[in-house]
Amino acid sequence: MLELDKDNQDRSTEPFLESDHIKAVLMDIFFGGIDTSANIIIWAMTELIRNPRVMNIAQNEVRSCIEKKERVSEDDLEKLQYLKLVIEETMRIHFLVPLLTPREVISHFQINGYDIFPKDLIIINAWGIARDPNYWDKSEEFFPERFIDNPVDYKGQYFEFLPFGSGRRICPGMNMGLAIIELALANLLHCFNWEPPKGIKNHDISLDEEGGITLFKKMPLELVPIAYPHS
Repeated sequence: MLELDKDNQDRSTEPFLESDHIKAVLMDIFFGGIDTSANIIIWAMTELIRNPRVMNIAQNEVRSCIEKKERVSEDDLEKLQYLKLVIEETMRIHFLVPLLTPREVISHFQINGYDIFPKDLIIINAWGIARDPNYWDKSEEFFPERFIDNPVDYKGQYFEFLPFGSGRRICPGMNMGLAIIELALANLLHCFNWEPPKGIKNHDISLDEEGGITLFKKMPLELVPIAYPHS
């Protein structure tokens, strides 16, 4: 976009892309990544509190890698491989954007005997694909270890897992969003131990979803933080 802006300034014709347009696009990317990143963190904490085994592994990894530091920094994130598995599994089982952006068909083809013609719009149920037992063993179970030595990732090359979409219209805020999620979640696990409110058991915390274009947790997540001493 900056190159287009520069080219426009070199021509005598009226520019079709100006600095204000570029700023607006960048603001859309930043704002678009705020609520989705926050929702992934909420869902990750929900699954972690419901799965103490996974919580213990993730916390032990963070605390052993960071040791006595009070905060996790961006430089530490590459050490936290299990945390990345937790985030991937959270994105799989809690698909924030269940229906991907519509695609327009460019050539005729058939699916299960149905003719799909050029100019038809295709809406992909990525939420359903990510929970399809034909592609995922125990698809309804939260199991981060499924991504160990698994070539399937979130970068749009494997169509059974498309949390950010694929192709030229893949989410432009993917890298920024993941960095925010990893840093925030790592610090939550590093700085606190977590418990459900008094009288509520871990497995009683709701997994009900609500929403439209994006899915969020229907019932607010309420947890009790207990400060963890690092010295």
